[in-house]
Amino acid sequence: MMFGIGFILNMLLKTTWFPIYLFIIVLLPLGIWATWNEDASFVENFTAFTFVDMLPAIAALVGAYFSGWTIRALRRGGYKMF
Repeated sequence: MMFGIGFILNMLLKTTWFPIYLFIIVLLPLGIWATWNEDASFVENFTAFTFVDMLPAIAALVGAYFSGWTIRALRRGGYKMF
């Protein structure tokens, strides 16, 4: 899903790595903040995340990276609309 969103953002904004920066700076902290438990300590909050919780974040990060890589490859291939 992040590949598709990142590809469209890269195409519209004429950037290459904007979606990966957006994901790391905005979406990842928002995801952590949304699941944060005020009653637990800092360490307890981070140890509460399991692999199943981290898998969508890792997959989205990989998708954001590959969207930038795809746009870069298309531009090198001579496609000017990207």
